[in-house]
Amino acid sequence: MGVNDKRMEYCSQCGASLSFRVPSGDDRRRYVCDDCGMVHYENPKVVVGCIPEWEGKLLLCRRAIEPGHGKWTLPAGYLENGETAEQGAVRETYEETGARVEIVQPYALFSLTFADHIYFMFHARMSGPQFAPGKESLSVGLFSESEIPWSEIAFSVIRETLERFLRDRSQNRIHMLHVGEVPRR
Repeated sequence: MGVNDKRMEYCSQCGASLSFRVPSGDDRRRYVCDDCGMVHYENPKVVVGCIPEWEGKLLLCRRAIEPGHGKWTLPAGYLENGETAEQGAVRETYEETGARVEIVQPYALFSLTFADHIYFMFHARMSGPQFAPGKESLSVGLFSESEIPWSEIAFSVIRETLERFLRDRSQNRIHMLHVGEVPRR
């Protein structure tokens, strides 16, 4: 089945069994209802988040959930229906860190084809040094570059984002939008 080897068994429209085949007029295998003909498309999940900054330090949160329980990350999560990417990034940052942020600009758009995710990360400024762990975070902290717990970063895409951001910031090039693919670690 390949990347999308998740099993769907029943049609969400009529409840009949599904088959995994190439529908007429398509170019890839999908779950198709043999009774009503509904094609069940599976598309990547969009993850939005922020690189929150306060007086040169970056705000990271320590995950209280899997995957990556106990590891550090930038605040990020799934974009919800009905919200813009910016709104989702601000919401996720507040939910995970209690910090209020203002989006400065888009910073990175990374494809994670191995996980069927698209990450859209924004550079953001905190409105103040107030923060507290949300229900998905064990702890939250501001880190200078030398204080970042590199060996405890949860995800390769977060490591890539942090490394690029810090390099760009040191060269006064934060205004660049990074686009690319982050491979499995």
